[in-house]
Amino acid sequence: MQVSDQIYGEAGRYVSRERVTSMLNKEYELLLDRLDTLRGQDTRFFAFCDTIAARNFSGTNECQGWVGLKFQSKVGGEPNTIIAHINMLDDSSVAQQEAVGILGVNLIHSAFANADSQAVDISNLVDNLGPGRMEVDLVDISGPAFEATDSVAAAMVMVQNGLADAVLLDTHGQQQPPTEIIRKRPSIIRRTTIRYSSAIDSGVFAASTEKLLAELPSDAKPPLHITEFSINNVHASGNVDTARQLEHLRKTVNENEWVMLTRLSQSYKLSSYIRRYSQQPLRFVMGVSTLTMLFSEQFYQDSDTGLLEALGKLFTNDVKIAVQSMTLESFRSHVDAVGIGSDWFDLPAGVEIVSVDKLTFHGSINRLFQYVLESECIEALAYND
Repeated sequence: MQVSDQIYGEAGRYVSRERVTSMLNKEYELLLDRLDTLRGQDTRFFAFCDTIAARNFSGTNECQGWVGLKFQSKVGGEPNTIIAHINMLDDSSVAQQEAVGILGVNLIHSAFANADSQAVDISNLVDNLGPGRMEVDLVDISGPAFEATDSVAAAMVMVQNGLADAVLLDTHGQQQPPTEIIRKRPSIIRRTTIRYSSAIDSGVFAASTEKLLAELPSDAKPPLHITEFSINNVHASGNVDTARQLEHLRKTVNENEWVMLTRLSQSYKLSSYIRRYSQQPLRFVMGVSTLTMLFSEQFYQDSDTGLLEALGKLFTNDVKIAVQSMTLESFRSHVDAVGIGSDWFDLPAGVEIVSVDKLTFHGSINRLFQYVLESECIEALAYND
């Protein structure tokens, strides 16, 4: 570390955004100092750096890192910067080293492939890497080559093209690394799609937070409020064009504290994703119509698991669902919109407000539902007119 500190300056953490940024700036400045006078009239310069925590001998560490590219999109032009956070998923350090090399080549190729265009395509960063080898969950872009895009649009490209299962955005629309934000934090999550969002407002977040805080130690970190926007949710049947999805994403970012853009179709998959970073309590807030669908076999027809396995994975390691009651009209509207029928549950005749205690299911599903209720995995929230 002493050699690194002498070259790039001291760092609080060596595998961090700050470190790769200082490395990029130093290497790019050296490049210009040494070659700009000699070759600056006909050469576009670039510097590539990475700082990586590869798999240790016992395989107990989080394999992640930061890579960066600083480059000119035209001769003599102002530099552009791409900084990415990556998760390396191979089970050996040698394979991880190879994967980082391939990603680096893809990154440099993306920057210089279109010599006549200032647009840079980040969708191919994991080209030639098989599924399950590399995840890119943050791409920070700046410079003249990116005037036509921003962090929110980049997040949509990343998720649509499978660079990551999820990208976390703050209230300013900037991507943030989940490993730093979610780590060891309790979370409260609301799931949404472009086609349907439960009537969950800040008041419901507050009510769920109050209940959760009563369960946490006094010195615990406050829970994160995350609104998830899935482009592949089971509710979102049919194709939706990217422009509409991006418009909805921008609106969601402007209205919420944290937004997680994902390609996760089922709630248990989102629960498993959060558990990569935190074992602290996790709460989902949803309308009673969404809860009802979780207990439908048809809800899992296109999934790689069934109802029983999915619920087992969802309600594990202190995961609960806070459920808000809703009007019968809103309830029916949501269930009908999904198009999976309504022959797996019953409601009392004449009911106007649908709540958890009004629900019953057919056959053995009702016994499973009662077990989940008795296990206190479901918390009822009052209906707010």
